Amino acid sequence: MDTAAGRRRTVEEHRAVVAALLAGCSPGTEEVPVAEAAGRVLAEDVLAAVPLPVFTNSAMDGYAARWADVGGASAGAPVRLPVAADLPAGRTEVPPLEPGTVHRIMTGAPLPDGADVVVPVESTDGGTATVAISGAPAAGTFLRHAGEDLAAGATALPAGTVLGPAQLGLAASVGRAAVVVRRRPRVLVLSTGSELVAPGEPLAHGQIHESNSLVLAAAVTAAGGAARTLHFVPDDVDQFLTTVRAELASADVLVTSGGVSMGAYEVVKDALGALGTVEFVGVAMQPGGPQGAGTVDGVPVVTLPGNPVSSFVSFEVFVRPALRAALGVPGPDRVELTARLAGPLTSPAGRRQYLRGRFSSGTVELVGGAGSHLVAHLARADCLVVVPEDVTELPAGGEVQVVLIGGALQ
Repeated sequence: MDTAAGRRRTVEEHRAVVAALLAGCSPGTEEVPVAEAAGRVLAEDVLAAVPLPVFTNSAMDGYAARWADVGGASAGAPVRLPVAADLPAGRTEVPPLEPGTVHRIMTGAPLPDGADVVVPVESTDGGTATVAISGAPAAGTFLRHAGEDLAAGATALPAGTVLGPAQLGLAASVGRAAVVVRRRPRVLVLSTGSELVAPGEPLAHGQIHESNSLVLAAAVTAAGGAARTLHFVPDDVDQFLTTVRAELASADVLVTSGGVSMGAYEVVKDALGALGTVEFVGVAMQPGGPQGAGTVDGVPVVTLPGNPVSSFVSFEVFVRPALRAALGVPGPDRVELTARLAGPLTSPAGRRQYLRGRFSSGTVELVGGAGSHLVAHLARADCLVVVPEDVTELPAGGEVQVVLIGGALQ
């Protein structure tokens, strides 16, 4: 519970706390090669060193011509002209086009001075010494003019752009070999629990394979951070604090999973709560009610519940948007849409419910139940279905908001 207010925090209140906490976690900038910049966030505008296209060139395989020479051509009265030069793409020395001649030209090749139209090869007999032209498009057709896509000196990519394949291609096209990007926040992901065993190891009765750190680390990476994982097993407060403080020296943010509920042996809550700099609260949501946030030795800390679905949903609701905002991403939130329910649902009063679903053509179908342990159902979901705190039931066909997550790693 939020002891200061004597109530549970709303989702918006806790989002604001986490966002403020992580606002300064992006640790500056760095220059990286364009070839290594996929997924990074630009810290400076990328200006076009050259126009795009760099030079006026042909949009077709055909013949560069003067329209005055070929404009009257027709199938019944073809125009025959000598082919004075061949212009493949990549040719750097391009002779001017003399009146009464054509140049055979390939797509992307520079247009010769004097030419004002490209006649597609389909409108000719394909000749190499002399060509018969049976029709010509209007003057200016099939030309890609220098700078028509982007002028030299213009902003090609503004700061805050997330560099995907198309953006990387543009940066390279305007001549940038390297770009200045925001450094990835170094996020230490810490999972706790004596019941946790590494995947691949045999399980004793009462043990489970540890997955939260893998999920959260992948989610951190997808959000733009640099994740490092740590698993702490002993339920020992002093040892926990010693371990955490040693690791925090090389971290910008600590995200923990587990050890924050109301029961005994909650080592994260016991250890960090005693410092007085991390506050543990209840949030009016399901799954993911128990939450915590604060600092340890000046490093931001966000503590998430340990149930796998609760941990993932909590990261999506609180940590992911805060991390992306800290990186300077203009739109840090997931895409949210209105959808119609494929079937009815019920929800507890007073808590915002985040159900798992699959979205298609404006309709969402629930995947599994509300349980925070249903990992297989989470893996099948591509969206979170958001049910407000004051809604307890909705019929099939009812409208809900869905947050597109595209699978656990996107």
